[in-house]
Amino acid sequence: MDFTHSDFITSHIPHRAPFLWLDRVVALGDGEIVCEKEIDADLALFQGHYPDYPLMPGVILCEAVFQAGALLISVLLKDTTVEEAPSQGVPVLTRIISAKFKRQVRPCDVIEIQVALKEKLSNAWFMKGSICVAGKVALKVDFACTLATDIR
Repeated sequence: MDFTHSDFITSHIPHRAPFLWLDRVVALGDGEIVCEKEIDADLALFQGHYPDYPLMPGVILCEAVFQAGALLISVLLKDTTVEEAPSQGVPVLTRIISAKFKRQVRPCDVIEIQVALKEKLSNAWFMKGSICVAGKVALKVDFACTLATDIR
């Protein structure tokens, strides 16, 4: 399967435009994923988030990392046997352990989103992620997710 195609992303996570923050998967394997997102200069959020100095909100950058983590969880679950796989659900954020913002992300930047599984305990997935712009770290975040099965 071509995991670089956007259909691969939307077939694995529930996020959709205008709140999908992954364009393509660059690498996938060994409990790690690397994705990219081109930051469109015409995003409506730039009209309100510093119109004279458009800046990607840190919370949206974190969301991009969390979506890449959800994608990684989905792929890892598909690789487990039926006996090991928990009931399917929607990956939801349960904890932000730490977040460090080191560089600004501006319109027209291409961000590289990296996520790695640190540990899985029961139904909790502990992960670390980062965003780089032009090879330089913009964000580092450690977080945890679980699968929500009571979806209404």
